[in-house]
Amino acid sequence: MDMERPLTRDLVLIGGGHTHALVLRMWGMDPLPGARVTLINPGPTSPYTGMLPGYVAGHYTREQLDIDLVRLARFAGARIVFDKAAGIDAAGKLVHLEGRAPIRYDIASLDIGVTADLPSLAGFAEHAHSVKPLGPFAGAWQDFLERPAPRAACVVIGGGVAGAEIALAMAHRLQAAGRAGVTVTLLEAGTEILPAAGKRTRRILASALSRYGVRVVTGVNVSRISEGAVELADGQTFASDFAVSTAGARAYPWLASTGLALTQGFVDVGKDLRTSTDPDIFAVGDCAHLTHAPRPKAGVFAVREAPALFHNLKAALSGQSLRGYAPQSDYLKLISAGEKSAVAEKHSMTLSGRWLWSLKDRIDSDFMARLSNLPAMTPAPAPAVRALDDEAVGREEMLCGGCGSKVGRDVLAEALAGRRPAMRADTLAGVGDDAAVLQSGGRLQVISTDHLRAFTQDPYLLAQIAAVHALGDVWAMGAAPQAALLSITLPRMSQRMQAATLSEIVAAVSRVLGEAGADLVGGHTSVGKELSVGLTVTGLLDRPAIGLAGARPGDALVLTKPIGTGVILAAEMRGLARGSDVVSALSSMQRPLAAASRLLAPTAHAMTDVTGFGLAGHLMNILEASGVVARLSLADVPVLHGAESLSAQRVRSSIWQANARLGARVSRPASALGDLLYDPQTAGGLLAAVPAANVPTLLAEFHTAGEPIFLIGEILEGAPRINAD
Repeated sequence: MDMERPLTRDLVLIGGGHTHALVLRMWGMDPLPGARVTLINPGPTSPYTGMLPGYVAGHYTREQLDIDLVRLARFAGARIVFDKAAGIDAAGKLVHLEGRAPIRYDIASLDIGVTADLPSLAGFAEHAHSVKPLGPFAGAWQDFLERPAPRAACVVIGGGVAGAEIALAMAHRLQAAGRAGVTVTLLEAGTEILPAAGKRTRRILASALSRYGVRVVTGVNVSRISEGAVELADGQTFASDFAVSTAGARAYPWLASTGLALTQGFVDVGKDLRTSTDPDIFAVGDCAHLTHAPRPKAGVFAVREAPALFHNLKAALSGQSLRGYAPQSDYLKLISAGEKSAVAEKHSMTLSGRWLWSLKDRIDSDFMARLSNLPAMTPAPAPAVRALDDEAVGREEMLCGGCGSKVGRDVLAEALAGRRPAMRADTLAGVGDDAAVLQSGGRLQVISTDHLRAFTQDPYLLAQIAAVHALGDVWAMGAAPQAALLSITLPRMSQRMQAATLSEIVAAVSRVLGEAGADLVGGHTSVGKELSVGLTVTGLLDRPAIGLAGARPGDALVLTKPIGTGVILAAEMRGLARGSDVVSALSSMQRPLAAASRLLAPTAHAMTDVTGFGLAGHLMNILEASGVVARLSLADVPVLHGAESLSAQRVRSSIWQANARLGARVSRPASALGDLLYDPQTAGGLLAAVPAANVPTLLAEFHTAGEPIFLIGEILEGAPRINAD
């Protein structure tokens, strides 16, 4: 995103369908200055429709199936919000979400696809799956394959092209895997399957179904789905361990409450892809109905809408002329036939064979390559002449966000070495611990501050994590959060966007503080080059504060969150991290430490939260304050998925080199896992030294509370040092 110019317009893409994915790529190549782009999607990926039968058949992996929306959003300079749209307030220009505050838009675009669920069918929600949306179906199919069972009975509801493809793919996968008791049944309400296909296509696919032993039943209606069975209206019952509906396409019900003009639930759009009702809302893909040229629901139309949508979104945001989209009258249908063979149909011509599967594979792979092989994200070239830099070696080229941009431990210690000691009698503990301890009206109060440079374009998410991160110091002292002041730096933007962004930030912080039992009591705002969020927090103590000093030989070391956020965020900035790994890291950062603190505080001899100095740095703080040695079992240190692989690729956060200066006092294997000891954490877990005798009880209490805890090492006698093996 170009932050040299003020932001003046909000573009919100609702849904990560194929059209929007392509628009994100185009936007990254040719962005519109002044526009902020937001993508709303339930998850970090969007499965590609064309490869789904091949995935079910085992020809593709899940990674090959999925479009990584996180990487595309980073490339486009867009924020991505992991949530489901629940409604649109066109008058207020707000998109309502299921799990967080509404998002304001100037221009919005819908690409949410369709569903094939059967909500009126008894037992469907509990015992069956819909082929659309694709993501949940793909996950459910993988779970079914990994589940040991004496039989594998599958039922596909809907005998159209999609149903035949899925039935053939299931039969191929299960038979190739040597599963026992394989049965696949294809149910169709009409008198024949594949009613929209040509005669030759129908004959070829019917023959393939027969070869695979797929039982085809026509002229029937499903009345109920129960555990292990699909029941028909005529009394027939079919065994079912995995039932899926491919029967038609339904629009999402919430569209009916938007006030937009609809045809059979689908959003009416004109030639320029704007909705017939509201010129500030566009719709594409399967959720749209082309009023000027109705077409069947097919991915080929969504793909070819992308250039027109990209042009028209930029035109609408900048006051330029829009252009029309004219869909082709027919298209090449390539239908998978279980094995690596396909049937091709266009107009009245039908062909089949393995070479057509190779053609389909090449077309699909080329499409996915367009969305995954993105131009490298490289920093601006260094000036030809610049001031001497004695520290250039080892410095990361890109400055990270979060705690990755923190000042190094040794630099901070040097700066604070000459500070004046506390002069007030009610300042019981100052610089050196996670938080200062003050005497206030007969109570002990802790106070701390933390500030995060943006590592995400999403202000709400950043604020949520910043609040959890700041409260970590209070929880590490064993205190109960009390109050907070909020400090915000906004990038330059219009007053309308300022108000909307501040509202999101305040909503996120208030939510975290409220759940922690604390109040937001004020704050400060300013405008700068980039977004940052910080909090000053206070907490109250009912017992003496838990500090860094106090760890004793014989204590066990426990940790409450996996490490690896630094390397994952650094990789995400460079477009190298997998979207699913980024989401796991963000989820870990959003998890508060209140329950863990409450369980650890009664017995912990020393405790801290693991943040910018990494596990090694914050453990060393405890060791130096306590005068002891730590032994770590690297194999027991929890690591976020993807972090070790990225570490092996030598991806580093900005502060990693400074953290690694502890090396002389850290004995560790030269490995990717060992390198993660220096990885800076944002909103990391609690690290505590607890009596070894208390560990079994603690583990049981954490398990009962649904909180993670990991036994990672022990405290020994000796001069401060870390021995990791």
